[in-house]
Amino acid sequence: MYKVLVIAYYFPPMGLSGVQRTLKFTKYMKNYNWEPTVLTTANTGYFAHDNYLLKEAQNTGIRILRVGGTDINSMLAKKGTIKMPPEIIGKIFHRISSTLFIPDNKVGWTNKAIKFARELLAKEKFHLIFVSAPPFSAINMAVKLKKEFNLPLVIDYRDLWYGNQFAFYPTPIHLLLHKNMEYKALKAAERIVATNRKMKEKIIDNYKFLTFDDVYIIPHGYDPEDFKNIKIEDKPKEKMRLTYSGIFYEFVTPKYFLNAFKKLSIERPDVAANIELEFAGHLRNENRKLIKKLKLQEYIKEFGYLDHNEALNKVMSSDVLWMMVGKARNADTISSGKLYEYFGTRKPILVSVPDGALKASAQEYKAAFITKPDDVEEIKLAILKIYELYISGKLPVPDEEFVEKHRRDFLTELLTKQFQFLVKEEII
Repeated sequence: MYKVLVIAYYFPPMGLSGVQRTLKFTKYMKNYNWEPTVLTTANTGYFAHDNYLLKEAQNTGIRILRVGGTDINSMLAKKGTIKMPPEIIGKIFHRISSTLFIPDNKVGWTNKAIKFARELLAKEKFHLIFVSAPPFSAINMAVKLKKEFNLPLVIDYRDLWYGNQFAFYPTPIHLLLHKNMEYKALKAAERIVATNRKMKEKIIDNYKFLTFDDVYIIPHGYDPEDFKNIKIEDKPKEKMRLTYSGIFYEFVTPKYFLNAFKKLSIERPDVAANIELEFAGHLRNENRKLIKKLKLQEYIKEFGYLDHNEALNKVMSSDVLWMMVGKARNADTISSGKLYEYFGTRKPILVSVPDGALKASAQEYKAAFITKPDDVEEIKLAILKIYELYISGKLPVPDEEFVEKHRRDFLTELLTKQFQFLVKEEII
């Protein structure tokens, strides 16, 4: 067994989609001769906690080492699961945080974690360091450890760093500092992993010293084992159930979809009466107010945040799934883990996204109805078309070969092959 130190701030029991990529990689690494040690946070205050995913990590036998810090999440640990603030408050906090902390407000954790990591690397032999970002301060930490202990470094980008869709640069100095930090990190890394081709192209375009072979694409995926113990709920066959699983924030909003459904309910009340809309996750108060304003309460069921297994029960008990990503900076590079887990359900999907990586993947899936994210009329017509196909029993089926390519075990094999290549280079 080769040993890899995995640095991942977001890891169970923290919930939401950001933790799943690293969890699933570490779950399957042992199958390919790599033993992971995960360095992550201690107890945190966070918007969602998922004990089901935590048990999965523990039952798999992953070695998890936890370090507390002085970051905001660690300081709120006693509060446990905290309520998502209104969007305007979240934006204000983000802007203050981006002004005070470079590259992000997790530096209080990385300052503590690096001391722990140094002691660990001094005592035990590791063959490689793997870091998943964001947060990007974790990359800076990994670069320091790589140089001090002369270990190969693999950086995994779940989102862009420079030009990130959420990035706020209050001054040109902030922007320059971010770009210089990323430049140094990419210079130090032996391998860079990105979730899609658009992201890869953007990174190479930003940093001209990188070649095509320096950045390797490993998309998000789904875990077939997650679908083994699903409990399908009974429902009336004449009713079509359309489900969204996840959270809403900033440019990921249900307002266009809800307005589209309102139009449908006026123009075709017979169709709307036979559609159930379900939301599993954080719907947020501003969206509940919109639902009430549009008088759509009779069509909608809200379940709140569910653990991963319960959320999958909901999506597998549905006829059609829905997801959206709105227009944002570098939106074409965004990869939503939600969409790729949806692929694992093999169900038809209404995908409301701009041009880019998500749209391209949805097209390859072959069972997606794609609309622009903010075109109310187009979304309304798509819902109507989906319903008509549902009633006639002619909903499309996905491309099975495409779905199989996104199994988490297969994706982990691709990652560990890159690890193995780097270790062989070190030996030579």
